[in-house]
Amino acid sequence: MNNLKEDTIAAIATPFGTSGTGKVRISGPQAINLSSTVFEASSGIDLKDADSHSAHHGYIVDNKSGETLDEVLAIVMISPRSFTGENVVEFDCHGGMVPLESVLELVLKQGARMAEPGEFSRRAFMNGKLDMAQAEAIIDIINSKTEKSLTIAVEQLKGGLSQKVNDIKEKVVTLLAHLEASIDFPEDEIKGFSFNQLKERIDSIEKPIKRLIKTAKQGKLYQEGIKTVIVGKPNVGKSSLLNYLLQENRAIVTDIPGTTRDVIEEYINLNGIPLKIIDTAGVRESENVVEQIGVKKTRDSLKKADLVLMMLDVSQGLTEEDIKVYELIKKQPTIVVVNKTDLEKQINLDRTEKKFKEHPLLYISVKEEEGLEELKNTILEEILHENINVESDIMVTKVRHREALNNAHDSIKKVKKSLNNGMPVDFLTIDLKDVLFYLGTITGETVTDDIIDQIFSDFCLGK
Repeated sequence: MNNLKEDTIAAIATPFGTSGTGKVRISGPQAINLSSTVFEASSGIDLKDADSHSAHHGYIVDNKSGETLDEVLAIVMISPRSFTGENVVEFDCHGGMVPLESVLELVLKQGARMAEPGEFSRRAFMNGKLDMAQAEAIIDIINSKTEKSLTIAVEQLKGGLSQKVNDIKEKVVTLLAHLEASIDFPEDEIKGFSFNQLKERIDSIEKPIKRLIKTAKQGKLYQEGIKTVIVGKPNVGKSSLLNYLLQENRAIVTDIPGTTRDVIEEYINLNGIPLKIIDTAGVRESENVVEQIGVKKTRDSLKKADLVLMMLDVSQGLTEEDIKVYELIKKQPTIVVVNKTDLEKQINLDRTEKKFKEHPLLYISVKEEEGLEELKNTILEEILHENINVESDIMVTKVRHREALNNAHDSIKKVKKSLNNGMPVDFLTIDLKDVLFYLGTITGETVTDDIIDQIFSDFCLGK
């Protein structure tokens, strides 16, 4: 990583493609001076004389050639009142890659350096504008797939998770200071050191850590979603179910077996949880090369599935093909869905229910839209089987945070064990310092440079 204090960086901060507007972002000590050399304001003002948080209409002009590259709006933000904490200028240009790249190229010629992935957010972190958990929330906001996942990410960006972590840290610091004072001044009487008092204070640290850990599984669901694979032999209604869940005709539906030759993936919003629904090719033996490729993709998708919807056809009976499909997925979280209940039943219900007794089994008719709400509720029950307060917007969504909390919890358990075994106070302070360290990695106080590099490398260039 280049010198954050000396470099002025620039990048296109909007997605590639054609749009009404696009943004070129510039940040660093020379951002305003540099921008003033390429911007001619309609009002005649020099950007170096502009007030912070002011917008100015004008043109991007290449002074060497005299060519006008674009008509833009220049927004000036003076340090420290900006996202990065540095001087920032943003040029709102016309959308499309030609004008944006032309403006960026001119800015780079004036002395700016191309920003690295996530470097704007990294500067915000390094300049104390946000902590590490808040910085990571930016990616979650960008990648949010439902309103609920967006709400959770925004709450983290506002500092909700950081505040809970800091509250725990404050309790640890207070207890540490108390214990270390008893070590440094053994001749003085320090109150609050009975076994029960210490146990109570340690419990007050452990309980909120455990509460946060408990949210991790559900937080991951809301942020990353659930890979839900619809599988079955050909023509049992897989694509029809996908279309119903999406409320659009995304997949081709015919009476011809083997119509779906590829894997179709779409997201749906189920009570705020993003479900990545994967409609697969029907699993059967086939001489058709294209269909064979589709079946192979189906098998690959099943290996990565969080939940499987195995579909049967009530009008065909339980076949050997169905059994072969079941052998592929029987050890995975599965809901068995018996479709086409609007047709005459050829399936042996007792045999079917006995065969799939280890999994929830539902009877539905996609055509008549019967049993589909029950199916949605069953899916939710399968993925939200733990009793967690789903109304809470403060959840642990990152694996990194969960691991840090687990490590902190392990350390606090060691503190409790030392206390119960009557160990010297020194032993308690060692493990309490570990608790502080692990909690600090969440907000960034004790995170290492390689972790910082890894986190921000996942960001896009303009963020």
